[in-house]
Amino acid sequence: MQTPIRFLMGGQVHEVVVTDPTVTLLDWLRGSARRPGTKEGCAEGDCGACTVAIGTLSGDGVTYQAVNACIQFLPMLDGKQVVTVEDLAPSDADLHPVQQAMVTEHASQCGFCTPGFVMSLYTLYQTRHTAPARDEINTALAGNLCRCTGYKPIIAAAESMFTLPRPAAEPPVALLKHIQRRESLSITTETGQRFDAPGTLDDLANLVDRFPQAELLAGATDIGLWVTKQHRQMPHLISVGAVAALKAIDGKADTITFGAGVSFTDALPYLAAIHPDLERLFKRIGSAQIRNSGTLGGNIGNGSPIGDSMPALIALGATLTLRKGKTERVLPLEDYFLDYRKTARQPGEFIVSVSVLRLDSQSRYGTDKISKRIDQDISAVCGAYRLELEDGIIRAARLGFGGMAGIPARARAAEAALRGKPFTEATTREAMAALAEDFSPLSDMRASAQYRLTVARNLLLRFYLRETGALAQEAAE
Repeated sequence: MQTPIRFLMGGQVHEVVVTDPTVTLLDWLRGSARRPGTKEGCAEGDCGACTVAIGTLSGDGVTYQAVNACIQFLPMLDGKQVVTVEDLAPSDADLHPVQQAMVTEHASQCGFCTPGFVMSLYTLYQTRHTAPARDEINTALAGNLCRCTGYKPIIAAAESMFTLPRPAAEPPVALLKHIQRRESLSITTETGQRFDAPGTLDDLANLVDRFPQAELLAGATDIGLWVTKQHRQMPHLISVGAVAALKAIDGKADTITFGAGVSFTDALPYLAAIHPDLERLFKRIGSAQIRNSGTLGGNIGNGSPIGDSMPALIALGATLTLRKGKTERVLPLEDYFLDYRKTARQPGEFIVSVSVLRLDSQSRYGTDKISKRIDQDISAVCGAYRLELEDGIIRAARLGFGGMAGIPARARAAEAALRGKPFTEATTREAMAALAEDFSPLSDMRASAQYRLTVARNLLLRFYLRETGALAQEAAE
């Protein structure tokens, strides 16, 4: 007999026999569940029309986060709570404060995007008791697009919803505890598709070793698009979402180690504590919905040349711990990438964690992302720079760039041009010239090769000007 998945929705436990492990939560909601409030706009996690809230058991409470239902596979919801726009109002005459604020502020126009906005605001409402600053509201809504250009009243609703009486609703902790799975989830359909969600690191290692051709699934922010846009078949998925060890963060005095399953949202405060530039960069990785789902290990593991986390982590001297069976090995992050979408991960091996060094008093660090839009856009160029200075002399240099080659990579010729020399504009310009030895960029829809090389050089110069205070002085004048 097929093992059903179990999750909460509408105050009830739903047991669903999965016939296709890659059916999305959105398709199930609009089809089998007959909940059409959640809309399909893009089917790739960009527009936010399909936003729902996912509740996860956290001790004796429930943590709610906004996610894109269009790229969440249904089995990933096992043991969780799904909240859709239909769940918010107890009756038509008694709206939830988020909904009431949207009505009062006339924040719904054509209405197609409205449920997604409501659910993004709902998760913001669940995490705060007073109105947040405008920047926090903008961040919460950056993953929701309104084609009627009606953002002003929506932001007004976000500010006013906190002035309304809060519903006296208790989170369903007991029900969530009841449906937590004590064993690994394994589904094999009648068509031969398989979905595994091991519960421990050892179980994960055994599965990956036994089935090296299976696709490893973390947040589905990439694999979800393989299904919805490329219509690829996924014969076997191994989800890492139930492995608690992969979601651990170990902050030591000089090093922070992130489990490969740590989401961007959970990693962000730790990275921000290393350097403010990391907070600015990681807040521009997708939207809140994408950061809630996407993971550091997944972003690294797919080997994309334009993944924004890699240049920043390379410059920090990050290392990966990989495991095959019971054997682990440690690899510098830059050595993980071999060629376009080709990595050093061996068959049966997976990423356990990524470790980054904290900055000391001798370090100078910075990172920049250049894209056509601030939010929700892929980089044309992403650069990161770390210098170790001693008495004004550059003793060590690490420069990481994305978008400049088929892989994220260090600029070793430029690093060599910096080492052992004074941190001056003349030295920096030598390194700028050396970037042509490191990279021969391609031209594509995002930028031309010449633009990329020019931008990379100018980013290095801007880093120098920023670190020496010249930019601030110029701005003051």
